[in-house]
Amino acid sequence: MDSQDELSLGERIQAIRESRGLSRPQLAQLCGRGPDWLKKIESGERELDSYTLLLRLAAALQIADLSVLTGTREGPAQPVPLGRLAHPGMPDVWAAVMNRALARPTRPSAPADPALLQGRADQSWALWHKSKYNRSEVGALLPDLIRDGEAAVRSLNGGQRRQALVALSDIYRLTGQATAYIAPAELAWVVADRALAAAQDADQPAAIAAAAWNMGNILRETAYPEEALRVVNEAADLIRPHLDEAPDDWRGIYGALQLHAAVTVAREAREGDAWRYWDKGDQVAKSLPANYVHPSTVFGRANVDFHAVSVATDLRKAQKAIGLADDLDPDVMPSRERRARLWVEVARGHLQRGDRTAALHVMKMAREIAAETVSYTPSARHAVAELWRSAPRAMRKEAGELAASVGILTV
Repeated sequence: MDSQDELSLGERIQAIRESRGLSRPQLAQLCGRGPDWLKKIESGERELDSYTLLLRLAAALQIADLSVLTGTREGPAQPVPLGRLAHPGMPDVWAAVMNRALARPTRPSAPADPALLQGRADQSWALWHKSKYNRSEVGALLPDLIRDGEAAVRSLNGGQRRQALVALSDIYRLTGQATAYIAPAELAWVVADRALAAAQDADQPAAIAAAAWNMGNILRETAYPEEALRVVNEAADLIRPHLDEAPDDWRGIYGALQLHAAVTVAREAREGDAWRYWDKGDQVAKSLPANYVHPSTVFGRANVDFHAVSVATDLRKAQKAIGLADDLDPDVMPSRERRARLWVEVARGHLQRGDRTAALHVMKMAREIAAETVSYTPSARHAVAELWRSAPRAMRKEAGELAASVGILTV
């Protein structure tokens, strides 16, 4: 590639694709997209600003270092993961999910209590949002939670079994959150499917909607935005007839589905649709108590406002995103994980404007709030790597320290 340093990203993708003997439809299929999408990327008609898709393209082209594809030779090495980011808690979670007992227990050691199981699931969700090291701390609890949830469902009947199924769905949703970007793809899909299947077996609309929100996350992050949007819209249609007399948490998950759709279409550059979905979420938040926060999705007034920043950033409206962020009080958000992701979005906006000093400052804030959110989220890692590559000499040491702290190679 030394002779092709002046090529655009799209031209470089085309050159490597042709050198690998791949047709455009073949490469597009490996990325889960259509040939027209790839044609627009290669011609420069469409920007490739999704880090997930960039990694998928690199892996499909059998490139071990992302900089070969992007043409950025300076700065840290950017290895293309063959699997996912490594985390020490992953093997135990994998064993709990994949080694599920097949036989119904004949004599359980103690009667299963679905209310107790639900309480443990709720406490674990609360820990996810409160802990600076949420993946590690929640990941340590998940293996026992998964096994106990499965045992409860197999040992109970009737209404108690349905309660246990709702709790098990919540546990698998949390497993999906805690293992995002560190779980092998097959586990991510198994977990999302089990969360949805348990909720459907319980026949509880709010649980089904919450599991669909989780499934939408998996679909969107694996480059299936159309399917993600379909799933969350179907879930919204399912729960909408119940909203007038439903508990607040039912409306909370309905609002979370609207925000999910807003971000999904914003990443596809559908500006009008993105703000229409955001407006629907905004209206739901206005119908709820001012201090309402959904226990798992943290939907509420603050999260709606945070999502406005995310939508603007994904639409590459950096000035608007930063202006919206300037009017926010991050401390009203009880979730560390969500506060950290807000600052990641703000950093992305500063990078879009070329303000590396501000981007470095807020990325350091994000890591201080929730270290593992930054270390294990691709958009955050991409922002940190970009900061390291583009940092001026005066910021080089500081940017390198940040990159090293989140596990990005800087030598």
